[in-house]
Amino acid sequence: MNYLILIRYQNLLFIALAQVFIKYSLFHAFGVETALTDFSFALLVLATICIAAAGNIINDIYDVEIDRINKPNKVLIGKMISERSANRLFIILNITGVAIGFYLANTIGKPGFAALFIVFSALLYLYASYLKGILLVGNLLISVLVAMSLIIVVLFDLFPAITPHNQAMQSVVFKIVMHYALFAFFINLIREIVKDLQDINGDKKGGMNTLPIALGRKRTVSVVFILGVIMVLGVVFYMYENLYKEQILLLYFLFAIVAPLLYFCIKAWDADTPRDYGLLSKLLKAIMFLGICSILLFKIVNS
Repeated sequence: MNYLILIRYQNLLFIALAQVFIKYSLFHAFGVETALTDFSFALLVLATICIAAAGNIINDIYDVEIDRINKPNKVLIGKMISERSANRLFIILNITGVAIGFYLANTIGKPGFAALFIVFSALLYLYASYLKGILLVGNLLISVLVAMSLIIVVLFDLFPAITPHNQAMQSVVFKIVMHYALFAFFINLIREIVKDLQDINGDKKGGMNTLPIALGRKRTVSVVFILGVIMVLGVVFYMYENLYKEQILLLYFLFAIVAPLLYFCIKAWDADTPRDYGLLSKLLKAIMFLGICSILLFKIVNS
């Protein structure tokens, strides 16, 4: 169980669900041609999870001292799991993820795509060891990588199957996935800033330069509120532009995404305690999950 907590299995499950929903709900709903068999797709999900899990491990290894201040009861490295064991698992997961990526890239006739997994692995290491301490750089990087966990399904499964005859439909589905990736990017970016609010004490001791340290808690909360409002406006605009003919999707987005986002904005307006920040973080996680679940509705709408 300690190892599951170390790799943050709940976040990995989110990634896996999003990829599975894209493949078996969105792609099937539009009847697009794909390049990966069920087995190959399962390997893609496994490769993504391995790289993400390795990133979580190396982050915890570098954050031991900071976590002893921010969350002393949740520190695993050096207590429940030795640093040596964690490092060994980090290496095994990275090698597994990159090896599977290399195999899949050659399977679809795009050997250059194997470099993506190497780049993701390297960026997660750089994030943990250096980049997370630079103002906003770490937040933006992690958010980009979360978005890429969705886009990679398109790159490996949809892109290689494009022909002059199916290009129009493949492009429609590609745009939908890009919209979801953009949604994931912004939700995760806001959540990363909220987590920085929670961890400000340990981050200060660790020499980090996060937004709350640079601007102060109150100004950062204002930034979080503004970003939340921008998210609401962005989702409403997307609904107006793309979902006005699909009543089921429209209602789902209104009640399952816009309403929780508005509640988030209300709570963010005067958040000023660690408990408040914790609630904001949980709300964003729930909104992310509800956003992922909306992919399932495309199969119902297009049936």
